[in-house]
Amino acid sequence: MLGIAAIPSLALVFGILAMPESPRWLVMQGRLGGAKKVLKQISNTPEEAEHRFRDIKIAAGIDENCQDDVVKVPENSKGEGVWKELLLKPTPAVRWMLTAAVGIHFFEHATGIEAVVLYSPRIFRKAGVTGKDKLLLATVGVGLTKIFFLVISSFLLDRVGRRRLLLVSTAGMIGALAVLGFSLTMADHSKQSLLWALGLSIAATYTFVAFFNIGLGPVTWVYSSEIFPSKLRGQGASIGVAVNRIMNAVVSMTFISIYKAITIGGAFFIFAGISALAWVFFFVFLPETKGRSLEEMEALFSKKSSHRNVVNETAPRGNV
Repeated sequence: MLGIAAIPSLALVFGILAMPESPRWLVMQGRLGGAKKVLKQISNTPEEAEHRFRDIKIAAGIDENCQDDVVKVPENSKGEGVWKELLLKPTPAVRWMLTAAVGIHFFEHATGIEAVVLYSPRIFRKAGVTGKDKLLLATVGVGLTKIFFLVISSFLLDRVGRRRLLLVSTAGMIGALAVLGFSLTMADHSKQSLLWALGLSIAATYTFVAFFNIGLGPVTWVYSSEIFPSKLRGQGASIGVAVNRIMNAVVSMTFISIYKAITIGGAFFIFAGISALAWVFFFVFLPETKGRSLEEMEALFSKKSSHRNVVNETAPRGNV
């Protein structure tokens, strides 16, 4: 079973070898010719490539009219003092970006997705599913639901927008977790099998997985990777990923202890409460980034206006 994973891993290796280097990284290294070539490959038109190339050069402190293939990049654009600028003396815009990135990665796992995916056989057994074949079938359904809604999300991200998809997704998760907590509590306290509680638990589990994978799951990685300026992008995104992995481990290792202490239904009521906090956080701190280039993010996060103005002022341009 573990050996089979080598097949997609090899495919990923060959895929990475065919990937072009990031044009922003190339510009930060002074390799303008290479950056322009990559932008022409990934842009819809030569005019679009030229426009983005000009924005990247300005952001890197290079004359927008420079046509040299190789240039010397200003020292303050090479990454010196990045950690200081990111953590010790951040601008209000950078502080907001870091808060948004850390927050969205924290809530991705604090809302309980690992508990549902990793321990779905235990959840279904508590709900009243008996027999290994039935447990396996119900668990496979979780995986199929995840894949199906991830595919749908890929079509909605740029059409609906990150913020709207995130808020709808989190709202659905709150409802599904509350229903799951209720149905498991009823099944746990009943001395006989409750068919309605069993069906409600399975439906709520699938609904939670669906809402998570159509919004919060994919949006977390898209959003946190596109909000930081080029100079801070690597370090800023890495902090978010570190929080993500820590929360993944914490939820995975503590779920059984939590539900044994407060019942499995109580554990999911806690996840519902955390999801409600997540919805408020997303509503307050995460502006819409749909249609914004990476070079425009600092201006977006510098706005003193409310999130509603931020959403309304978004220009209809594609993210790269």
